Amino acid sequence: MKASPPVHSLMEAMAPKAAGAAALLSGLANPHRLMILCALVEGERNVGALIAATGIAPTSMSQHLNKLKDEGIVTARRAHRTLFYSITHPAARDLMAVLHAHFCGKEEA
Repeated sequence: MKASPPVHSLMEAMAPKAAGAAALLSGLANPHRLMILCALVEGERNVGALIAATGIAPTSMSQHLNKLKDEGIVTARRAHRTLFYSITHPAARDLMAVLHAHFCGKEEA
């Protein structure tokens, strides 16, 4: 039977990963950003489509998209004069798929 590593070394190994997870969750911890990401779970969208889907004002949308880009959660692809956004962080994509299934567009009984 294989011996488990000491708890202290496990904690040292987890510390940087926990900081990364906390940073990701901090980026998600806003209702407007969650709405944006819920829309992006369904596929790549431009700013106009995100505004139409969420009702978020253009100025706020820009700020939230910049925060999501800065956190490495979304990326933008330029096609001529239009930016298309998509979720690129694998953990954010997985988390949003779960949140989307439970909260986005689901009718309350």
